[in-house]
Amino acid sequence: MSWRCCVFHCESETTLFGLPKEDDIRFIMSGADPCWSLRKYINFALWISESAFNVDEAASSPGSSHVVAASPRGGLMWRLRKLLICVLGIYIAIPVIIKVCPSIQAKLVFLNFVRVPYFIDLKRPQDQGLNHTRNFYLQPEEGINIGVWHTVPSVMWREAQAKDAEWYDKSFQSSHPVILYLHGNAGTRGGDHRVQLYKVLCSLGYHVVTFDYRGWGDSEGSPSEKGMTTDALFLYQWIKQRIGQKPLYIWGHSLGTGVATNLVRRLCDRGTPPDSLILESPFTNIREEAKSHPFSMVYRYLPGFDWFFLDSIAANDIRFASDENVNHISCPVLILHAEDDTVVPFQLGKKLYDLAAQSKSLNGHKVQFIPFSSSLGYRHKFIYKSPQLPNILSDFLSAPHPHV
Repeated sequence: MSWRCCVFHCESETTLFGLPKEDDIRFIMSGADPCWSLRKYINFALWISESAFNVDEAASSPGSSHVVAASPRGGLMWRLRKLLICVLGIYIAIPVIIKVCPSIQAKLVFLNFVRVPYFIDLKRPQDQGLNHTRNFYLQPEEGINIGVWHTVPSVMWREAQAKDAEWYDKSFQSSHPVILYLHGNAGTRGGDHRVQLYKVLCSLGYHVVTFDYRGWGDSEGSPSEKGMTTDALFLYQWIKQRIGQKPLYIWGHSLGTGVATNLVRRLCDRGTPPDSLILESPFTNIREEAKSHPFSMVYRYLPGFDWFFLDSIAANDIRFASDENVNHISCPVLILHAEDDTVVPFQLGKKLYDLAAQSKSLNGHKVQFIPFSSSLGYRHKFIYKSPQLPNILSDFLSAPHPHV
C-alpha cells in the first residue's frame, strides 16, 4: 500500500491527511458491506494514527518529495490537522468501544445515572410543591427497595396536611380513581415536567402514584427491562389491593411507554387488564427509537450501524417491543404525541397507533390517537401544558373528572 503525504499539495489523486488513494479506502464509503469485522475497524483506527505520524515525518524530512508548505510544527494548520485526526479517531473508537462493552449501550438507553435536578431531596416531595404527597419505599424483590410517591387529589389537599402513612393508605378508599405513572429514562420521579403533570392530574381529581425503577433516583438495584417491568407490576398489584374495583389507569411516558405495554400485556395475559392505558410520546420498539434518536444522528448512515449499536442493545436483552405488545393488549388505549417531538419522532407514535388500530386483541376497545401541532411547542415532555388535556382525558375515559 502506497502512502501519500499530500495535505496541501495538489495532485489528481491526492487525499487529506496522507491517506491512500480513494480506491484503497473504499471500504469505509457508503456502499460498503455493513458487517465489517471488528478487527478491520480497529486496524483502520490504528492506520489513521500511523498515517498522521508518517505525515509529520515526511514534512520534517529534508529529502521529502512532498513538501507541506507553510505548515511548521505547532502552526495553525498543523494543529487543525491534528484536531481533525483526533476527532476522526474518537468517531471511529466509539462504535468499537460500545461493541466490545455492550453494557455502555444499556447505560445510554436508561440514562439512570443522569439525575436532574441534581439537588432534589426525594424524601421531601413538598419541596416540589407537592405538599399532599407521601414518600415511602416498597420492596418488589428481596434486597431491592424502590422509592414511591403517592399524591392525593387536590380536593383532599387540606385534609392531607401532616397526615401519616395510615391516612394515605385509607385515602385510596375514596371514590377518586388512580393513575399509575411510569416515567421515561434519565432523571427521577421528581423531574420538573413529571411533577407538573402530577399537579395537573391531581387537580382533575386523580390519585397519582409514581416511583423510580430500580437503579433510578434513590431506588436500589441495577436497571434492566425485566426489572423495570417487575417493579411496575408490583406497584400495580400493591395499588389494586387498596382500591378494589375502582378505576386504575396506567400512564407511560417515553421509555415508560415500553414498560407500560410490557406491564399491560402481562395483565391481559392473566385476564386482568387495567381500565385504560395512556401512552405519551411512545415508540414502536427500542431498535427503531434508537435509530431515530438525535444521539444516533452522526452514526445513523454509517455502514454497520445496526451491528455496532442496535445489536449491542439486544445483547443487553432490551427490546421494549410495544409494536408486538399491542397484539396482546385488550383495554382502551390513548396515544398522545407532539408533532415537534425530536426525542421520539412523531411518526413512531403514529406507527404504533396504526398497529394498535389493526390489532385483533384491541377489537372492540377504544383506540385513540391525539396529535399536538408543532406550533404549540410541546415537543417531548410538555404535553401537560395543553389546556385541552382535561377534555381529552374526560372524553377518552367516558366520564367527567371526579372533582366535577
